[in-house]
Amino acid sequence: MLVVEGLTCRFGTKAAVDNASFSVQPGSFVGVIGRSGAGKSTLLRMVNRLADPTEGRIFFEGVDVTALRGKALRQWRARSAMIFQQFNLVGRLDVLTNVLMGRLAEIPAWRSLTQLWPDQDKALAMSALEQFDMGQFAAQRADQLSGGQQQRVAIARALVQEPDIILADEPIASLDPRNTKIVMDALLRINKHFGITVLCNLHSLDLARSYCDRLIGMAAGRVVFDGQPSMLTDHIARELYDLEANDVIGGAPMPAPDAATAPALGSAAAA
Repeated sequence: MLVVEGLTCRFGTKAAVDNASFSVQPGSFVGVIGRSGAGKSTLLRMVNRLADPTEGRIFFEGVDVTALRGKALRQWRARSAMIFQQFNLVGRLDVLTNVLMGRLAEIPAWRSLTQLWPDQDKALAMSALEQFDMGQFAAQRADQLSGGQQQRVAIARALVQEPDIILADEPIASLDPRNTKIVMDALLRINKHFGITVLCNLHSLDLARSYCDRLIGMAAGRVVFDGQPSMLTDHIARELYDLEANDVIGGAPMPAPDAATAPALGSAAAA
């Protein structure tokens, strides 16, 4: 279980995250919602330790994540895989090599520098790509792919880390509606099929209500809502989003596939 206790991150006098506390059960799909600047990205970056907290602690399975250093910290970052809004692929490298980057914590540095990847890691990376209908692009440069394709490569890279948690920071912010559904279905399928915990920052309430088991609402760096999607009324949402409320409160939520009907990995169109 992931436990966050009194987590705070300050930049000068401003608290990007202010005394956040919550716990996440294994296998959950948790959406972190709130207006722009609410502290969602900083929160996920602290969980992964890409940003260090000013105060508070993070525990995973009883281990104090905030105290990790060196090799132990690198191993934690592999176990808590990040998926970024802007994909964070190396555009000049081919797709397969980008996915193999998810294995860096498991191999000696000389292998990655010389690109002498173990055969079993290549097979794992290809299997991950094929699950997202991206195997045919393995030899293609990453910067030649569409945004939706690049995000699926980024998800494949996260999957080969064999993580306990996937931290997705606005993974569909720059995608069109079709690719948004493809990416969200992929995250849901990973959560249900592999039992991997997903903590996902989302701006759209429709998506959050459709895909997530639980929502954590943030405002001005503080956790101000924590509950099931059905508990988040439009009134609460308007208080949470303030001036952005009309942009994020839409009509009926998009129906999300459940564990039984979610599309199998590899069924998405390669567009």
